[in-house]
Amino acid sequence: MLIHLHWGTLADGITRSTAVTSLTISSVPIRETTNDPVETSTAAWEALYRAQVTVMRRLQRREEFADLSMREYDVLFNLSRADDRGIRLNELNEYVLLTQSSLSRMLERLESKGLVHRWQDPQDLRGLRIRLTEDGHDLQERIAEHFDRHVHEVMANGLDTEELRILTRLSDRLRHSLSD
Repeated sequence: MLIHLHWGTLADGITRSTAVTSLTISSVPIRETTNDPVETSTAAWEALYRAQVTVMRRLQRREEFADLSMREYDVLFNLSRADDRGIRLNELNEYVLLTQSSLSRMLERLESKGLVHRWQDPQDLRGLRIRLTEDGHDLQERIAEHFDRHVHEVMANGLDTEELRILTRLSDRLRHSLSD
């Protein structure tokens, strides 16, 4: 199939196609979008969501995640970035894709496994602070040793380096446009 692409660089520095007919990459058909902006937005959201679910499922199959879900690892990863004072529950909730009640239940499970420690915030008795225990820190580091390589294997399987850069810029731009 002959594909006609018209590339242009916009003021934001992102190069994008302005016209694409039907496209096939590695025998995988790429859905053709319509001229309707609502349908195009919905198709983009669905494609992004399905790609994220597929990547997460593929990563979850790795042996490092036998006893820990990807969401639990995400919590441990975010806690690993906090100092010894830990992080407030509501701050942690800003970084994970969980409701506060789901996060609280997950933290209870992680605490029962000895991976996190929760305590009353001395500055605000209504709030909790959370930090990794030594076991939690060790587990997070063990998984992190392999995580980047696994992510690369999954992502590079479908996209080349330049496509990954474009995906990163577009995703960051979308996220920043929606920031409060």
